[in-house]
Amino acid sequence: MLVSAYPQLKNKKFVRFLCAFFRSPYYCAIIAALMAVSELFALELPVYYIYLLFGSACILFAEDTLGIMPIACCGYMTFAAQNNPGQHPETSAFLQPETYLQLAFVLTIAVILFLGRLVVSAGELPKKRVPRLAVGFLGLGIAYLLAGAFSGYYAFNTVLYGFVQIVSLCVFYFFFYYTVDWRTVKADYFAVMFTATGVGMLAEVVGMYFLPGVIVDGMVMRGALYTGWGVYNNVGCIMAMCMPAPFYFAATKKHGWAFSILGCFFFLGVVLTQSRGSILFGIVVFLACIVAVLIFSKKWEKLWNGIVFCAFVLAIGIAFAVWSEQMQALFYSIIEWGTKDSGRGEIYKKCWETFRSSPTFGVGFYKTPGAVLAEGGMWDAAPEGTFIPARAHNTYLQLLASGGVIALVLYLYHRGETLYVLFRKPTAAKTFAFLCISSLLLTSLLDCNFFNIGPGILYSLLLVCAECTDPHNPLYREPKRGKVPAKRA
Repeated sequence: MLVSAYPQLKNKKFVRFLCAFFRSPYYCAIIAALMAVSELFALELPVYYIYLLFGSACILFAEDTLGIMPIACCGYMTFAAQNNPGQHPETSAFLQPETYLQLAFVLTIAVILFLGRLVVSAGELPKKRVPRLAVGFLGLGIAYLLAGAFSGYYAFNTVLYGFVQIVSLCVFYFFFYYTVDWRTVKADYFAVMFTATGVGMLAEVVGMYFLPGVIVDGMVMRGALYTGWGVYNNVGCIMAMCMPAPFYFAATKKHGWAFSILGCFFFLGVVLTQSRGSILFGIVVFLACIVAVLIFSKKWEKLWNGIVFCAFVLAIGIAFAVWSEQMQALFYSIIEWGTKDSGRGEIYKKCWETFRSSPTFGVGFYKTPGAVLAEGGMWDAAPEGTFIPARAHNTYLQLLASGGVIALVLYLYHRGETLYVLFRKPTAAKTFAFLCISSLLLTSLLDCNFFNIGPGILYSLLLVCAECTDPHNPLYREPKRGKVPAKRA
């Protein structure tokens, strides 16, 4: 904003350095490293102040808000296991009044800067048309806000939860659409950001294994795997969403085989979360990534990538053959639980019955049958005073039970719009962004990830990157190396 008021600042070395820094892979790596440090060592408040410093510098001195995007991507995954209120109600920092005050201060400053930059950017950047996904998001938002209408269960809490849901899905999509000069952003930016985030997530996955109660009599108990922001199923979803990102570089860069190795480690990270749904659909997305890499990579790169994939499969086979007892101990909980559905079959049946009782607008989010965090536990409705309601662990049954046919139809319209954006004149970048999004949509067939706030934020970032860095989009023109194109009139 200061650059707009004082154009001479653009020529200052400090400002030029900041602008280049906010667009560099190193910046994404720093933000992701801070995320991991925050979660592993319970340093949330210091990290939030650092994020606020970076964000303030970006908004005040940079020409657009691209530097905010990695913070939006990583911010949700910063909460530490030691401060998880559900696991540590007596010692959690987030149940202390002084923590609330500091969080309120950080959020207030952030929101003021956020809104200020949005107002300034409205007249600063080139004129932009209505975003391609605007109608779909608007319709889905209306469906969420009307969920439960005329059912007898329509109340303020379900409207509020619906509002929070749609905001998490689209607020950053619209914000970055209008406040980033996409002509100066490379198509691989989403892959840089999600690769860095994935490395940080790998550290968090490993960190979960050091929590008390995880290893009992030499066996790993997956029920004890959690972070401050979610249990193993939540972690598995985010890890799976990050997995395709390094494969984009494997498909498009020289010596891409090194990124194929990193992508294989990301897949191992998904497996180590011990989330059965994430593992199941992670395998599907992993195989799709392999196919995409072999299609998009060229000449000798195709061969080297193929060698990496064959070596990885061989190494997995050898590991299970040679260390079979250790593998059984590692995945003891999954083997013990087997193919049990954790009560999902009963939940799905009740959701269908609930939909039939109120087919047009559903019964709202707080009267939808759903599962608690404990395996096999179930609520017919959310306990009194709970903000996060029981959820159906399936996107479509959740929509039908909570919002009825109206919600499902408007969701399908939104889904059609996203598929149009991702598959119209496909590119390597859009293909791998689609695979990241697929990880969320597929795991949400067995879990409630699409109705969690964190995955929704990452979803919005992937969509805005896919739409606005599309070379066929009028907003976008890929910059030449070392040059930033002049703004259009």
